[in-house]
Amino acid sequence: MLVILTLALAGALGFGALGVWQIRRMTWKHELIARVESRVNAAPVAAPGPGAWANVAGEEYRRVRVAGQYLHDRETLTQAVTRLGGGFWVMTPLRADAGFIVLVNRGFVPPERRAQAARQESLPGGRVEVTGLLRLTEPGGGFLRHNDPAADRWYSRDVAAIARRQGLDRMAPGAVAPYFIDAGYVPNPGGYPVGGLTVVRFSDNHLVYAVTWFALALMTVAAALFMISLEGRDAGESS
Repeated sequence: MLVILTLALAGALGFGALGVWQIRRMTWKHELIARVESRVNAAPVAAPGPGAWANVAGEEYRRVRVAGQYLHDRETLTQAVTRLGGGFWVMTPLRADAGFIVLVNRGFVPPERRAQAARQESLPGGRVEVTGLLRLTEPGGGFLRHNDPAADRWYSRDVAAIARRQGLDRMAPGAVAPYFIDAGYVPNPGGYPVGGLTVVRFSDNHLVYAVTWFALALMTVAAALFMISLEGRDAGESS
């Protein structure tokens, strides 16, 4: 009986701890969602320059704006799946008026518009102003697929790797932003690229998980009590 009680107590405490952890995760997630929603709906601020890059990890999804000139000859395409289907993100470096270089995700293009020549009319020259969401780099690649810089094959928006592949770090040593900007929707000649497709959505199933763990804790205790009652009954009958 002591063994049953010990195992039941350990199991109930373990399940209960997991339930409490999920409640804490739910609180954190709700704070994150509220913070992100306030950022994406706020007025844009200047894109962080080199002096603010050390703290940029806490600025994701903030609306920013930056002015400068695109470097279309150093464009990179990364594979994308969007509500418009499969295709590519057009990642174009922008030399900001402030002197640094930042990658801008100008938007989505389908496979038939992959070649820059197929959308030549949508390559703005001269000074432009971009407003969009600050996003953190995506190092490595996608699910079960790794970026191949040598072949210029990209499954994620890895800022540092793209900067090296395109020579941006040599053009502006120490002045390539460690983030990229998802440009908002702006009609482009020819219709592409299509911006403003950032998905801002977070799964929020923590309450369901918490209830499940707490229920398992109660079931463990109930099962232990049932087995103890059966053992007591058998002992009574045998006497």
